[in-house]
Parts: sequence; structure tokens; C-alpha cells
Amino acid sequence: MLSLLAQIDQPEFIRPDIDWHAVAPELLLLSGGAIITTLDLVFLERVRKYMPTLTGLTFLIPLIAVLTLWNQSEDLPRAMFDGAYVVDRYSLALKILFLLSGYVVVLLSTEYMAEGDYYDSEFYQLLSASVLGMIVMSSARDLISIFVALELISIPAYLMAAWRKRDLKSNEAGLKYMLMGVFASGIMLYGMSLLYGFTGDTKLSAIAGAIGNGGETSPLITLAIVFTVIGFGFKVSAVPFHTWAPDTYEGAPTPLTAFLAVASKSAGFVALISIVLVALPAQSDVVEPLMWVLSALTMTVGNLIAIRQTNIVRMLAYSGVAQAGYMLAPLAVFGDNFTGTTNPANAIVNYLLVYAAMNLGAFAVVLLVARKTRSGEISSYGGLMNYAPGLGAAMTLFLFSLAGIPPVGGWWAKFQIFNVLTQNGSWTGISLAVIAAVNSVIAAFYYLNIAKQMWFLPEPNEDHTPIGFPAPLAIALGITVVATIVFGILPGITGDLSDFTNLAL
Repeated sequence: MLSLLAQIDQPEFIRPDIDWHAVAPELLLLSGGAIITTLDLVFLERVRKYMPTLTGLTFLIPLIAVLTLWNQSEDLPRAMFDGAYVVDRYSLALKILFLLSGYVVVLLSTEYMAEGDYYDSEFYQLLSASVLGMIVMSSARDLISIFVALELISIPAYLMAAWRKRDLKSNEAGLKYMLMGVFASGIMLYGMSLLYGFTGDTKLSAIAGAIGNGGETSPLITLAIVFTVIGFGFKVSAVPFHTWAPDTYEGAPTPLTAFLAVASKSAGFVALISIVLVALPAQSDVVEPLMWVLSALTMTVGNLIAIRQTNIVRMLAYSGVAQAGYMLAPLAVFGDNFTGTTNPANAIVNYLLVYAAMNLGAFAVVLLVARKTRSGEISSYGGLMNYAPGLGAAMTLFLFSLAGIPPVGGWWAKFQIFNVLTQNGSWTGISLAVIAAVNSVIAAFYYLNIAKQMWFLPEPNEDHTPIGFPAPLAIALGITVVATIVFGILPGITGDLSDFTNLAL
């Protein structure tokens, strides 16, 4: 796996000029965001009802550009800025993930924002800016571009979390998210500055070369790694840096909660994968124990607290914390002694793709049920199969996938994680696999508890009025249901999307 880094030394790999086709998705998304901002300034209320459609097009048009690049895979990788920005199959797969996730979030937001009492055009402008940061993060191979992309993702999200200005919980969500985010960014930036000070370069491949030739691990490098990982631990809501997540998820607008739980977390993992596997391959003796502890703590604490939740959004928040623990696990066995056939990074990206589908789908159901019950309590899902069997079946599908039960997509995502942990036969991997297996059983308990509410318990208020299905929410639910089923029945699709055999980082 680490031999892939040798490609960077090949003269033909570096293309100093800007490849306009390679950066077309970024330019199209930037242009789309500028257009919807300008239209809002010029036409004000007259364009408001068209804003969700325009924002959806802002995500779908760059997606077409990404697919054209994917079809020209023989011309990949394409590198710019002396190898600091790379477009390859890895980055393209992630751009597809982020753009589709952004589009689904627009569908989830359409009715939610239209029925609220806050002007919503700025919400879509901030959403497009945050997604732009994510697709830039996919190709970033330099500390500076990674940090800039991360802040471009985070700053709009701080504002969107506090969108309901007269709601105290929303105010609390935005304030906690911003304060913790700024604190974590400062720690991460300090760690990055130490890496730069030790190596004299910000490009990940150059850092790997400088550290790899430096002999034994320096205490300064160890400190830099710890600080950098702490910063990213906040972004992916790893324990003990997860405390912002439950309150932010509960207080933020529900579509924004889905966005933070899926796309924002995925972007943090993308940056973590790039830094760990590209810049720090020679420091596996420092990174692996750190990731082992983070992974074990995150999945265990997340699952144990999720059991006690009575609010479904808070339950999904702690569930997301636990899911982050599973995704951190492969980074605990990535070092030079790894001889398995499944790439750790490949397993993480597979998990991200499946997680996006099943989690966005679960939040779509939460939004639809809340339209009738006006409640986020798990008890309000009683009798859902009686008056909305289609919605109950979809939620059951997503819950089974989150629990890793075949044949839906979650089983394949977890199988890949266990495969990476066990196939090398190391104590580190085997012990973490045992912890993950125990936690999977714990998680199944609270996921299936919701299914029990829907299938076997009566409706709390005996109100059998049907649930309204606005078209955007129905489309979002359809996309996520199909994706979750396809990922489980045809798991090779995700393997192709995140094929790392030709990865040039």
C-alpha cells in the first residue's frame, strides 16, 4: 500500500499547469454558489421559491463533470500545484459522495425551510459553500489546502446550526459547535505547524519523505501527531471529543443534522486518511496505538450512551459517534507490517459510502414522522407500521443496515472493517475486532428497539391520519432506500468506486 507513494517521485506525475477539466467540478460548484447568491441579492423574495431547485442543480451539474472525469480513468491521476492537489479515482469517488449527499440534504431541507419562519436562501448558499470545501478536501494533498478546506466546511456549518434564531436549543447548538470547533481547529493547526517546522514543507508526500529519513521518532513529531489527531477527532466526533455532537444534532435544523452526521463527518475522515496514510506512514508506531484507543473508546462510549436515549435524534447522534469508532479501526493496523489484501483506506471509504445512504435515509424518515407527531421521541414511532407501512419498512431497512444485518448495505461495510482488522493476524487488529463485535451486538439492541416500537407497539395517541409525503422528501427517501439495498446486494459497486489499487496520493 505504501509503495503507492513512490509514484510521486515520477517526473511525469507532476503537471505544474492548472488542468481546467480536472478542477471543473470545483469551478462549477463555485459558480453555482455565486449565481444563487447574486439572484438572491437582486430578486429577493421573487426567487425564494426557486432556491432549492437552483441549489440542487448547483450540485448535480458538477456531478456530471465528475462522471466525465471518471469515464476518462486512463488519464488519471491528474496533479496540480506541484502535487499538492490531485484528482484520481479516490478523490472522484468522494466527490460523488459529497455532491449526492448535498443534493439529498437539499431535498430534505425544501419543505422544512419553506414551512419555517426564517428566510432560507442564505441556508442554501452556506450549504453550497460547505460542500465546496468537501470536494476540495477530496483532492487536497497539502496541509494548507486541507486546513482551508476544513474551515470552508466548518464555518458555514456553524451558522446553519444556529439557523432557528428564536429557538434556544438551536442557539445552544450553534454556540457549542462553534466554540468547540474553533478550539479544535487551533489545536490541529498547532500540530500542523509543528509538522511544517520539523520537515520544512506542507506537502504530505514531502513530509512523509522528511520523517521517513529522520530515523527514530522525534518527541516533536509525536506531539505534532497527537495535536493533529485531536483536531480531527473533533471533526469526526471521536470520544472524548464528541461532547458537541448530541446537543448540536438535537438543536440544529434536522436537515443540517443529517448533513453534519454524514457529509461533514466524511470530510473529516478524508483528511485523516490523507494525513495518516500519506504523510505519516513511517510513524505507525505512534499513530496505531493512538487510533486503537480512539476507536475502542469511541465505539464503546457511543453505543453505551445511545442505549439510554429516548429522543431519536440524540440516539442517532450517539450512534454516529459509535459508527465513527468503527471507521477509525482500520487506521490502527495500517503500518508497514500490514499484509492483508483489503486496503484499510478502502474499507473506510466503503463504510462512508454506505453510511451516507443509510443515515440520510434514517433522517428522511425522522423528518416525515415528525411532520405528523411533532415529536422526536422514540415512543412516537409506536404503530408506524399500521398507518404508514411503507415508511416503517424503509426505517426498518435503515436500522438493519446501521446494525450490520444482511442483506442491506451495512453488513458489507462492517465486514470490510472486520476483514482489515483480522486478516493480518496481529494482536492489535484481533483485539479491536473483538471489541467491535461486542459493540455491534450492543448497537443491535437499540436499533431493533425502534423496530419493535414500529412493528409491535400501539400508536401512542391513536391518531391514524396518514403522513403527508412532500415530493422532495419522497425523492430523498427513494434515493437512500435504493442505495442502501444496492450496496448490500451488489457490494462490488462500492469496491469499484473506492478502488485504491491505482491511488496516487
